[in-house]
Parts: sequence; structure tokens; C-alpha cells
Amino acid sequence: MAILDTENAAIFEDGSAANRVCPVTVKLTQDEHREVTEHAEGLGQARSEWMRDVILRELRGRSADPLLEEVVGIRLLLINVLRPLASGQQMPSEAFDKLLELIGTRKVEIIQKMVSAGRS
Repeated sequence: MAILDTENAAIFEDGSAANRVCPVTVKLTQDEHREVTEHAEGLGQARSEWMRDVILRELRGRSADPLLEEVVGIRLLLINVLRPLASGQQMPSEAFDKLLELIGTRKVEIIQKMVSAGRS
């Protein structure tokens, strides 16, 4: 038994692609065109699909890399845990749990600021 019915998947993909009737164009240098093509092919995508994904991700505010978000979270955790430990302080488990919760919300704000700063 197949996990994914390839015939139905192909119909679904064709149906959604058929709704895409508004072209968007961009002019690139030959080097940029080559880079974009190689990058998309490296990801196993058509160049147009990759460009569509990038455009929509940017528009929908999901331009930050999830890995960057996790790296920022780990950095915040290390800074906020190692500093007290280095000065001989102990951190109660309740304080650690609260810190993890705070980092979970703050890392997204920090990433948004980083992305905004990179655009200006």
C-alpha cells in the first residue's frame, strides 16, 4: 500500500499550478541568472518555483530562517545561564523554566529586528 497516492498528488499539483496565471518577471545579469538557477536546482526545484517560494515567504513575513531563530535562542540561553554561573550564583529550576519561556518569545522579536536592520 502506497503512503502517497501519486496519481491524486499529481492531479492536486496540476490543479494548484493551473490557478497560477499571473506572471512576475525580473531581469538578472547572466551571473545572477546562473546563480539562481544553480541554487534552485541544488534544492531540487524549478527556478520559477524557488523564486515563487522566496517571494511569498517574504510577503508573508516568514523570511527569517528557523535555524537562525534557534541559534539566537541558544545564544540567549547561554548568555543568561553562563553569566550567573561564572559569578558563582545558582539558578533555581523555576528561574530556569521562566528564562526558557522568556527566550521563546524574545528570540522571535530579536530575529525580526535583525531582519529589519539588514534591510535598511
